[in-house]
Amino acid sequence: MLRRVFKAFHYRDFRILWIGACTSTIGTWMQEVAQNWLVLQLTGSPFLLGLDAFLGDIPIFLFSLFGGVLADRIDRRYILIGSQVVQMISAAVLAILIWTGFIQKDTIWVVLTLSFVVGTAQSFGGPAYSALVPSLVEKEDVPNAIALNSIQFNLARVIGPVIGGLAMKYAGAGWCFALNSLSFLAVIISLLRLHINFSPPRTGESIMTSMKQGFTFIRAQGAMVTLILIAFCMTLLGIPTITFLPVFAKIVFARDAGVYVMFLVASGLGSITGALTVAWMGDIHNKGRVALTALVAMGVGMVGFAQSRSIVLSCIMLFFTGAVLMCAFAMIASLVQLITPNDMRGRVMSVYNVAFRGGMPFGSILTGWLVPMLTAPTVLSINGLVLLSLGLYFLLVQRRVAAL
Repeated sequence: MLRRVFKAFHYRDFRILWIGACTSTIGTWMQEVAQNWLVLQLTGSPFLLGLDAFLGDIPIFLFSLFGGVLADRIDRRYILIGSQVVQMISAAVLAILIWTGFIQKDTIWVVLTLSFVVGTAQSFGGPAYSALVPSLVEKEDVPNAIALNSIQFNLARVIGPVIGGLAMKYAGAGWCFALNSLSFLAVIISLLRLHINFSPPRTGESIMTSMKQGFTFIRAQGAMVTLILIAFCMTLLGIPTITFLPVFAKIVFARDAGVYVMFLVASGLGSITGALTVAWMGDIHNKGRVALTALVAMGVGMVGFAQSRSIVLSCIMLFFTGAVLMCAFAMIASLVQLITPNDMRGRVMSVYNVAFRGGMPFGSILTGWLVPMLTAPTVLSINGLVLLSLGLYFLLVQRRVAAL
């Protein structure tokens, strides 16, 4: 069974990149915990918490299409290395500013600005990484590689908050940012050790022409447009559940950062379980139907979490929601990757990343605006009901994706 789950580890380059990416993602989640709590603690504002998440994600919506074209024209390793260096420097700067006492309520704009800088780096690194992973394994092992990639992300989402919470409690938030800065060295070294089999073709076409080719390919694939729409709605409505966990811990339950970390760990463990399940299933049929069923279940889990007033029940709901979210994400991403040829992958995955990651900033800013008016439980309950309805519509009425 384990051999089947970790099948993609047979490929040396994939294994090396997985280990490096896992290390840096642990550091990123350490910073995520510290930064979210820092913003809420200094300002007491759910809106600014949402604005910080918005500024970190909006560059992906703005620049990923351009990043996707570059990923099809330039060695993807170089793009990724540049992205990691910018994120490493940004984390180091933030650590230094916290240690010197510069970051206070009236200088929170510095944290917000650095979130935008990091998001800009990710907008170029994201399409390059998404396009790079499938080129490291054989086509039949792409779903397994995507699932294992999800496992490393969510394994980091469990380990990172625990280490980050301990570092924040005993050493201060600055150390979370400093350790995150150091973690990027691991993925940079991993990228330098890869043997890439993708050579970017020479082209005299303009960047705009290349972008148009990507959109033309997507429109010609029928269900691809619907897959991208679902990805956008999934993050627009679902990711605020994670972004606003500090609000539930601090305001709804009136507890400290320990409960926030507990919530993150429960969600992360659920996501790991979902990703392991997908990896074990392998290249199954009816991926579209499984993804939509998971989307419906995700809506149910979100409503359950939002209405819970028990920490134990909330953790159970977060575990369940994390599992089905990862199942839906892995299945949809696999379908997009399998439909797309390698020479178009950077452009197509940039559009997918714009949708998948682009939903995050709009969901964060919209939820941050609505929470003070309607309360966090009410807003997340509405988000869950909308996702549930969306999944049922594509599962039972417009069945283009369900037929895949």
